[in-house]
Amino acid sequence: MQESGWARAFPLCGDITGRTAARRPPSNGQVIPLRLRSTLTALAATGLVALSACGQSDSGASSPGEAQGGAARGGDSASAAPGGELTVPEDADPDTKNYYLTENAIAACMKKRGFSYTPVPGITPNEDLNAGEGRDYGLAKKYREKYGFGTYSRIVYPNDPAVALPEEESDPNESYRSSLPAAQQKKYDKALGRLRFIRKTNGVIQRPPKDGCLAQAERKVYGPPKSKAEQDRENAEQRERDKQAGQALNGDPQLVSLAQAYADCLRKEGITVTTTQPTSIADMVKFQVSDQIPPGGMPGKEEALAKLPGEIDLALKDLECGKQFRAAYWPNYDKNPYVGNNG
Repeated sequence: MQESGWARAFPLCGDITGRTAARRPPSNGQVIPLRLRSTLTALAATGLVALSACGQSDSGASSPGEAQGGAARGGDSASAAPGGELTVPEDADPDTKNYYLTENAIAACMKKRGFSYTPVPGITPNEDLNAGEGRDYGLAKKYREKYGFGTYSRIVYPNDPAVALPEEESDPNESYRSSLPAAQQKKYDKALGRLRFIRKTNGVIQRPPKDGCLAQAERKVYGPPKSKAEQDRENAEQRERDKQAGQALNGDPQLVSLAQAYADCLRKEGITVTTTQPTSIADMVKFQVSDQIPPGGMPGKEEALAKLPGEIDLALKDLECGKQFRAAYWPNYDKNPYVGNNG
């Protein structure tokens, strides 16, 4: 229960560009359940998914006839206007809106410099994937009866949207850059102002060149970049807010008592308990399942099919044991949103 959505799922995106919100994959106006990140992190560790959004959303330019941008997937997702610009959903949250505006500004800047750039919408969250997380007991039970935690079921049901990882729009920009002669690629990189490699100088991650389109677009949308002192102060304030949120949750007598009862129930089911901390216990069994998969060793379908019933059994036992805990935890979490060490 220690996640913060996509900006924290891909923290280097913010480090590379100097503005996390400007380059993060958007949430399309929807609140992404905060425990989703831990699922993705666990899957990344097991080789089931690579967290590569930074390289995707920050990459190159598009071919002249290819500037169609992000086609809408439906609902409140982004769509492409006739000129290739992203159309911002009417109900978009501020971060999403600024993300799309920045992409559109990059495209306009690159066009002036003789290159084409397709605005990239980023990642569309899979809301079905969140059903098993337990905010709604009925939905979670129905989900877990078939998919467990969504670990082995992703291999067993590769085309099932209920276990599909959040989709990222394909980025046509890198293929366009690669098609250019070497000299033009260098000019393109200079025009965009993209950092192709992450470098640190005196412990500070290098920022995009100020005269590049990426930096100019972010200044246009967000205004002048904050000084290091301002950014450090904001980061410190955020860490303090998060610390206080964690203390509020882990120090709540009701949650502590319910977490202990949750743990006792799991032990009676023969499940190892490694933590009784309110901010961690609801993810504990799920991580035990994902930790069984060796890093980089994606199981075959036959093996996954054999292990899925066991995962489903654990997922349902975990859900039942934690029913009362989750019912009390989530309302408290909404008042004290917590990221923790996984953020």
